[in-house]
Amino acid sequence: MLWRHGQTIWNAERRFQGQTDIPLDETGEAQADYAARRLATLRPDAIFSSDLTRATSTAAPLARLTGLAVTTDKDLRERFGGDWEGLTDEEIGERYPAERVTWNPPNGEPTAAVANRVRGALARIAGSLAGGQLAVVVSHGAALRLGMERLLGFPEETFGALGPLSNCSWSVLAQRHERWRLLEHNAGTLPEPVPRPPLQSHQSLPLTLRTLRQPIRRFGPRFWSRRAQSAIRPAGPAPSNHSSHYRGLCIRCDYFWRPYCPF
Repeated sequence: MLWRHGQTIWNAERRFQGQTDIPLDETGEAQADYAARRLATLRPDAIFSSDLTRATSTAAPLARLTGLAVTTDKDLRERFGGDWEGLTDEEIGERYPAERVTWNPPNGEPTAAVANRVRGALARIAGSLAGGQLAVVVSHGAALRLGMERLLGFPEETFGALGPLSNCSWSVLAQRHERWRLLEHNAGTLPEPVPRPPLQSHQSLPLTLRTLRQPIRRFGPRFWSRRAQSAIRPAGPAPSNHSSHYRGLCIRCDYFWRPYCPF
């Protein structure tokens, strides 16, 4: 799962950030917290991140919820923007009209170099995982898009065919028969759980694979059967620390219908 960092003040001002280390703004912090509570329900096995502050700050809420350590990798950094870093899109167009047409910043990192660098990092991460494991990779818009296009085998003349990633949105890649597939692109939420009628005092519903998969269907039954197996709990009432609020959702993850939360 490839997750773009939350919003920064330079994102809001439409400035080219590149590798300038800009922190998240208040909106970005809220985006990271919101997305982390949803992504935690997927029970990831590892978290990797660019070493720039806006990426590690986005990964931090997910790390707190899952108890996983964040492994940083410089090869997941954003494209180096050279003379464009700190400039708005309008300023780039005024000062560098020819370079803007091909989107190659003067004294910056070439497109192919970015694609190769990020593709190598993603391949290393995938190689470190066992079958059926899920890694969340926190990086940057251009870096992730170019890395995905290289990993999926796009020719360089078609780079840009994938649309952009919005702040704190994610894409999902999976490998099958030694080929990479794009399962999802620029997603920002998971389906809302389906409310269930309240239980009578004498009733309790067991958490089964079927009921766990029902609220969230994202990547197909084979994916969910693997993700859900480690979350199955025995029948019985929910733990006391999972008290529900007025919507009947788990107060810890604020996503799963309370009796089915795997946390």
